[in-house]
Amino acid sequence: MTKVSKIIQKIFEFKFIRYGILGLFATLIHLSIASWYIYFINNSLLQSNIIGFFIAYIFSYLMQSKYVFEHKISIEKAIKYFIVQFSALLLAIMTSDLFNIYDNYIKTVIIVILLPSITFLIHKFWTFQKEKENL
Repeated sequence: MTKVSKIIQKIFEFKFIRYGILGLFATLIHLSIASWYIYFINNSLLQSNIIGFFIAYIFSYLMQSKYVFEHKISIEKAIKYFIVQFSALLLAIMTSDLFNIYDNYIKTVIIVILLPSITFLIHKFWTFQKEKENL
């Protein structure tokens, strides 16, 4: 194993790094599906983003469950995951409105740094909380 591959392997040991990379892929899926929908099916921004969000959500939930939080797929966790992700979407919209005085790029940077950090922690301690064993 080369030194570079060892470094990469070490980096991927951190759950937050895996969470971020999978989140990036989910974002790319959302953007790709939404763009495809607008171009080929309907020019509706709302419809395209709803479809993009749900497809990205499915990908994200499945991948985050398996590769980041190492949990089995369940309806309960899928619902919790959806609540957190949808709340994050609403929070991003509200945050963007609150920081009106700032440039759009600054607002985007704030959201891109703040939201994944918050959602990771909520998922870790609520969505994918380890069940306590009965004693």
